[in-house]
Amino acid sequence: MDPRDEAPDRDRLPTLLGERVALRWLEARDVDGLFTLFGDPKVTEYWSWPAYTARDQAARLLESIHAHFREGSLYQWGVVLRGEDRVIGTCTLASIDRTHLRAEVGFALASARWGRGLMGEALAVLIDHAFGPLGLRRLEADVDPRNHRSLALLERHGFRREGYLRERWRVGGEVQDSALLGLLARERPRPSDGRRTTPTSTP
Repeated sequence: MDPRDEAPDRDRLPTLLGERVALRWLEARDVDGLFTLFGDPKVTEYWSWPAYTARDQAARLLESIHAHFREGSLYQWGVVLRGEDRVIGTCTLASIDRTHLRAEVGFALASARWGRGLMGEALAVLIDHAFGPLGLRRLEADVDPRNHRSLALLERHGFRREGYLRERWRVGGEVQDSALLGLLARERPRPSDGRRTTPTSTP
């Protein structure tokens, strides 16, 4: 199955709705929001690249997001509060493999919004879309082992720790390890588990 066959519009991602958040297509108007998000050292502390220092980095990121979407290898949504438009985070399916029906999950949320359960809701919506309309069977995550907040979030959504890679990344002269996590479609938490919300998809 080609996951893009399930997209309502091949020119853009569908909007996915949770109770408080929406995952929507990223537009040119979102460059400032992306720069604010990825320019925050708290957000990128455990990433494989440092915080942005110039707006044009965010502009190039958006170009890359759209280019990889057209190739079918990456789906990256902007996260907004329902009823608002400014991007406060992103949710991503990267390295999409159509043959083996798997992808890598990524996410980021403005640090001012942490602790409210917003990314947990957004991740639940993303997981349901990946295993539902897109027909994927496996999701993976690569996380710095020191990033306890992200590890806990993934594990609350059913991800299991499957491996540990030493000195996998080099960022700003610092060597970082990776914890690898995975979630299979047949293992995803059900609504009764209290760990996911049922999303609505709109073109």
